[in-house]
Amino acid sequence: MTIDPAAFETYRHSPNHKTTLWRLFSGTAIVVLFWAISTAIVLFGGTYAYFAWQASIGGTAPVNGMQGFLASPIGILSALGSFAGIWIGLWIAMRWVHGEPLSALLGASRRVSWPDFLKGLVAVLITSALSEILLYLLQPGIARGTISLSSWLLFAIPIVALTFLQTSSEEVLFRGYLLRGLANRFRSPLIWALLPGLLFTALHWSSASSAAINACVLVSIAAFALLLTLVVYATGNLGAALGAHLGNNLTGFLLISHQESYNSFALFTARPLEGPDWTTADAIVIAVIGIVCSLLTIVLLLHSRSPLRVGAGLSGAMMAA
Repeated sequence: MTIDPAAFETYRHSPNHKTTLWRLFSGTAIVVLFWAISTAIVLFGGTYAYFAWQASIGGTAPVNGMQGFLASPIGILSALGSFAGIWIGLWIAMRWVHGEPLSALLGASRRVSWPDFLKGLVAVLITSALSEILLYLLQPGIARGTISLSSWLLFAIPIVALTFLQTSSEEVLFRGYLLRGLANRFRSPLIWALLPGLLFTALHWSSASSAAINACVLVSIAAFALLLTLVVYATGNLGAALGAHLGNNLTGFLLISHQESYNSFALFTARPLEGPDWTTADAIVIAVIGIVCSLLTIVLLLHSRSPLRVGAGLSGAMMAA
């Protein structure tokens, strides 16, 4: 299983002369600012509006205040919508700091490779199914979610759209803006691959989970970040990473949820990772499952004999056209 770096080399050398370290830091600060603003609007404005609306119709406000709002269906939709702030910040940073179009972050061709997107999506859905089977064997406790099938079908399209907004913003930021900019300045993957991966992983820390569960989740996320970085390296395009990330998050949002605070739209719920009864041995097994499934996804997407193998052919064809 070898990787031809030609497409990635084109991608990493595509930034213009304005992609200096201080501009990269300035652009990142702009993205963080707009992300923080959009998050604050959801946390405070959304919570206030929701409470006011509940009071006007004589309804009952959710318990636990802001946390109760974020765990409600409208709160989840609002939280996903807050990731629009990343897209706004990236557009401003690329336009005014770097003098490049936002599409430059999508790949060497400046377009998403949709065939690779579909392959990444299918590959992760396959390995997510395997992961759920293994997790069920570890903890056989899956229950039907509270959402009815008709409501699930009604909300499926908005959830898919907003989840794509969330996952695409993260990919364009971590595997696009940061990875591309750092790779343009540094040859070592210990910088351009490791630093965005570590930042992406660290953002998944949960104060509601035990130290052991947090450790296993972070290990699993790190393995997934490695997968996402490898497919960008193999293709010079964000297509496969966008599909893989979307497939991973849709599984948790719509099919089987392992998070008590984000299970409003899931058809089934499993034992929440925020629960206190997980042992260290359980956490180790969960981490191993995450690593194995990420490695299997890498094989599905990069092995020469895999029908889901991604490549740089589309990007190259577009650049030559």
